[in-house]
Amino acid sequence: MVHKIRGAVVRGNSIGRRLGFPTANIPVAAEVPVQDGVYAAEARVDGTLYRAMVNIGTRPTVGDGAGRFAEANLFGFDGDLYGRPVVLFLLAYIRPERRFDSLDALKEQLAADRKTVSEYFENAAG
Repeated sequence: MVHKIRGAVVRGNSIGRRLGFPTANIPVAAEVPVQDGVYAAEARVDGTLYRAMVNIGTRPTVGDGAGRFAEANLFGFDGDLYGRPVVLFLLAYIRPERRFDSLDALKEQLAADRKTVSEYFENAAG
């Protein structure tokens, strides 16, 4: 089943951007029935669909533990999404959310996750 999350993009702490993986951050209510973790997803922005890598959770490495967010790294998107509505379609669960000991370790895992998500889309299209 495809899960859908919608909301307006809010400002984060820009760590994803500094690591080379900018994200659109959308608050997710605790009662939304999706498992925290990383997903292959599609994101709809102004009627255009983008492939995306999405983390759902509390951002244990860089967050303060307050709130649950969807952090979406949209493939091929370059622009400002603050305040704009985005719809995320979670297509495939990749791995659970976890805490990393350093930003370097997080960046390495993000690169591996992006590769996994890209392979998911290549296999789905083929």
